[in-house]
Amino acid sequence: MSDLLWPGDDRAGDLFTDAAVLAAMVRVEAAWLDALVLHGVAGPEARDDLGGLIGPADAPGLAVAAEGGGNPVIPLLKLLRSRLAERNPAAAAVLHKGLTSQDVLDTGLVLCLQDVFARIRDDLGGQVGTLARLADEHRATLMAGRTLTQHAVPITFGLKAATWLTGVLDARDALAAAAARLPVQIGGAAGSLAAPVALAGSPEAVRDLVDITAAALELPARTPWHTARAPLTGAADALVTCTDAWGRIANDVLVAARPETHELTESAVDGRGGSSAMPNKQNPVLSILVRRAALAAPPLAATVHTGAATAVDERPDGGWHVEWATLRTLARRTVVAGSQTAELLAGLHVETAWMTANLAAARPGIDAEQHSVAPDSAPDEPYLGAIDQIIDAALARAKE
Repeated sequence: MSDLLWPGDDRAGDLFTDAAVLAAMVRVEAAWLDALVLHGVAGPEARDDLGGLIGPADAPGLAVAAEGGGNPVIPLLKLLRSRLAERNPAAAAVLHKGLTSQDVLDTGLVLCLQDVFARIRDDLGGQVGTLARLADEHRATLMAGRTLTQHAVPITFGLKAATWLTGVLDARDALAAAAARLPVQIGGAAGSLAAPVALAGSPEAVRDLVDITAAALELPARTPWHTARAPLTGAADALVTCTDAWGRIANDVLVAARPETHELTESAVDGRGGSSAMPNKQNPVLSILVRRAALAAPPLAATVHTGAATAVDERPDGGWHVEWATLRTLARRTVVAGSQTAELLAGLHVETAWMTANLAAARPGIDAEQHSVAPDSAPDEPYLGAIDQIIDAALARAKE
């Protein structure tokens, strides 16, 4: 998958592509089919892992056919059944029995999101390690602190890195919490489990079917959530928490990378940061692209919330449908931003000499609060508050 108008999209690879969504939905069908066999609802001859029946080459045709019923599950089932009938007629006869399109698509989206979350967790882990190192190494690197774009009081770059680290740790926690709340979706036609109960014989038996399916997919089991969309709004919010944290880092780098400030610079890479017209330019491209993602992500999450807020009856008419591509776009863009942020931080140059010079140029004005609060302090007396303790707290949390 590629996107000419979202540079860096290739970093997300095969995550949440059409082929990945198809594969996830086939996994859902296979897990349910296996549960029906294990529970005795279907005979052992119906067991089939559905492997090899659907592949990436089927995606374009199914995408076109999806318009007919308004979702991709309907044409997928038609194709699956036709191919499965040649290999295993018994499996074809019970495929999808008790499920509805929303069960398959929602659970498929959850599986794709879990893969996305795993990738982002890896990048967050790298960012945590890099930021912890920067915070510790530069705990005594003095620089000008700034508020509302103006000089405030002296700080250290270690404090700034610790603040970045805190945001990344918050994102890591939000992502873990959202992942734990992404469950399997099995509700039947109207979320009442009517068909599964009719097949299995009792609500208790259906609970076993759901548990078996959830375990096979390594997802939590829960009651149907056809029109209670907190699992997906929570996932969207967690992704935005990530881009918020990364955008804050990128913003600081963009300001500090200005030639007149020059306190931070991105690592130079051949072919990156140039201009089509000005050979003197070395643009902080990674920070620019991360900031782009941070600006674009909140409206996407808002669309997911809008879909949830407008849910109606037992399956929303449009509110459900708007989630699919929105979540895919938000997820892939977050993966891209996470990769770019990890690379940005790993190659970040801290220009300590410029930090020292800029702080010196900010004096005596930047020391005004110190003279006001502690008028008897010596001119060279440190005015750094609890910076070491704040850094230590962030480092301790990073080690958890």
